Amino acid sequence: MFRIGIGPSSSHTVGPMRAASTFARRLHLEPGDSPDDVRVSVSLFGSLGATGRGHATDRAVMLGLAGFDPASVPQSVVSSIEHAIELDGVLCLDAAGHVGTSCTSDCRRLSFVQSRDVTFEPRTVLPGHPNALTLRLHRAGSVAQEATFYSVGGGFVVEEVSEPEHLATGAPTPADSTVTVRVEPQPAPLPFQFDTAESMVAQAREHGLSISEMMRRNELSIAEPSAVSERLAAIWQAMDACIVSGLSGHGHLPGGLRVPRRAPALHRKLRTENSAADPLRAMDWINLYALAVNEENAAGHRVVTAPTNGAAGIIPAVIKYFVTFVAPDENHDEDIENFLLAAAAVGILIKKNASIAGAEVGCQGEIGSACAMAAAGLAEVLGGTPEQVENAAEIAMEHNLGLTCDPIGGLVQVPCIERNAIGAVKAINAARMALRGDGEHTVSLDVVIETMRQTGLDMNAKYKETSTGGLAVNIVEC
Repeated sequence: MFRIGIGPSSSHTVGPMRAASTFARRLHLEPGDSPDDVRVSVSLFGSLGATGRGHATDRAVMLGLAGFDPASVPQSVVSSIEHAIELDGVLCLDAAGHVGTSCTSDCRRLSFVQSRDVTFEPRTVLPGHPNALTLRLHRAGSVAQEATFYSVGGGFVVEEVSEPEHLATGAPTPADSTVTVRVEPQPAPLPFQFDTAESMVAQAREHGLSISEMMRRNELSIAEPSAVSERLAAIWQAMDACIVSGLSGHGHLPGGLRVPRRAPALHRKLRTENSAADPLRAMDWINLYALAVNEENAAGHRVVTAPTNGAAGIIPAVIKYFVTFVAPDENHDEDIENFLLAAAAVGILIKKNASIAGAEVGCQGEIGSACAMAAAGLAEVLGGTPEQVENAAEIAMEHNLGLTCDPIGGLVQVPCIERNAIGAVKAINAARMALRGDGEHTVSLDVVIETMRQTGLDMNAKYKETSTGGLAVNIVEC
């Protein structure tokens, strides 16, 4: 459920970048092909077409075609690739490290003009998912290769194919879809298989394990202990580094809204004021951590999709709160691992049974999912039982139901950045409420997840990351 990538959106940036990279690796170029003969184009449909400019989807596609990975692409390349390609209208496929300089002798070169080869088609929604893109290789005026991908949230991508490969594995197609998608080979059965929260809690109770312990045993069935710990540590290190970077930013965020970075000024104020007597002073720091992360995301810098970029600040802020205010003098390595494992368990359930994509179910699937994951993770490290962890996630998710996704100007800035701060505080409150109870509650997490899915289906499309409703159209321009 956690991917290290670049902002501002997991579904609009990380996913399309990965799709473009996959398409580039498959391209069949003939001997003697030159930029005069071949070009590549991309059509962005539905939500990608509606907010792709504000989310830098066109730039993400160029980065993917050029062979860069979301987790490792240098920030200097992210900032310069559009200008570098514009200079001569040539794209070097799989030429990671050569953007802006001469390609190596074995680099595959083709024509690419951004204004001509990227088309935004917001009114065309493909049947598989609201986030769709089609990439094409053109030769001598005709299409030589073509592939359609769906960016389904969190940086995950599926591909439309003509053969019903999913029938061989039993994997479902996307909800309410008549298309066939390429699916990954099914992994070997895990020690603890659960598709519902009820099953998750029942197995934990039966085996006397915590949620994080079950998740750890699942991970250990496919990887060495050191590899699991290293991966979890890398996720937290990237989150923490994003907080630090956000505290030192300056100026305004990119885009026409001219939104100023607030985290650096707030940080200076909190460091200098004497607030020891303020019983809610920790809340200001939680807000700060979340703002710092999502300002970095809005700037197109490196973040961790948790479970999406638009909600990337909630889990880091809650973990930072725990290590700073709850147990500041302890070693937190194991706690952080357990937090992430328990959070991932909840995220997996939401992704399996509903959605984490704002274009599909609104912001309840992004902020709501991250809030539920963070609440579960915090309840876990504070000693909650499996029932209390499930209850914490349920409280957090329940009180995000119906949350719309209406980014102003198609930018992941307003209301997205503040929404992370509110979501982080809400997650902590949900965990505390659950820990004050015994785990018994009227509404289950499974019911809330299903309700979120149904609410997303009923939600008008203009409130699902299209910037055609809500705040996106009601903001008064000065």
